[in-house]
Amino acid sequence: MELRTAASPKDVKYYTTERLREEFLIQGLFVPDAIKMVYSHIDRIITGAAVPAQKTLALTAGDELRADYFLQRREMGIINIGGCGTVTVDGKDYEVAPKDGMYIGMGAKDISFKSADAACPAKFYFNSTPAHTSYPTVLIKREGTPAEGVVIIKEENKVECGSLEESNHRVINKYILPGQVDSCQLVMGMTALMPGSVWNTMPCHTHDRRMEVYLYFDIPEDAFVMHYMGEPTETRHIVMRNEEAVISPSWSIHAGSGTQCYTFIWGMAGENQAFDDMDAVAMGDLM
Repeated sequence: MELRTAASPKDVKYYTTERLREEFLIQGLFVPDAIKMVYSHIDRIITGAAVPAQKTLALTAGDELRADYFLQRREMGIINIGGCGTVTVDGKDYEVAPKDGMYIGMGAKDISFKSADAACPAKFYFNSTPAHTSYPTVLIKREGTPAEGVVIIKEENKVECGSLEESNHRVINKYILPGQVDSCQLVMGMTALMPGSVWNTMPCHTHDRRMEVYLYFDIPEDAFVMHYMGEPTETRHIVMRNEEAVISPSWSIHAGSGTQCYTFIWGMAGENQAFDDMDAVAMGDLM
């Protein structure tokens, strides 16, 4: 597990491109038959991925957490961006289809990942945050019929917004949030841009009470996304390739524009779980 410390906006505005990428860009998460993780001191969020191909992968705490097992004091959300796979939680199997997800509550001890087809492995992307109580573990599906241990994303949590004229026509799918899947602090979802649109989270905002991590994917090899961060009057950018993530502190804007449409997963941690708790930045105030 790689460790990242927090950063002050007073320092970040003097960072070189190399230093900015070193502090905030997360690369190399999706490695076959491995679990890769980055632990950030910013709200203690862990960003990781498990790609079981030939092997079943077991999630362990590692020395960094000083815990008996990974979710002893934590919760986690998962979204699968690869082929079909199975997440096993304390002996119970959950079949996770592409772009379906899971919430696993604090106290789950034995967690493992496997793929249905080694030639098209599952890619389990996850965010994990500290937790203070245990909520039920559930499978989260975009479509289907609710059942015990299965939550279907509500229609009101599939939000179409923006427009093609503004190049930001997109659908926001909210997976983990109050009223749908209970959690201590983790909020998580996925946004897909429509063909012809390239801007996400624009007009942009900050949310002082929560940090955020973005994972960009569905990006062709010859394309990229320009991720924008920094204080509104001290903006910076990071060039993002397919299946790369970026850490966004609470004081920073977080927006992007791509060479073509793409998809991204967002995960938030911090003081509250209110999706609309944000401080809008006027377009004319950006610098």
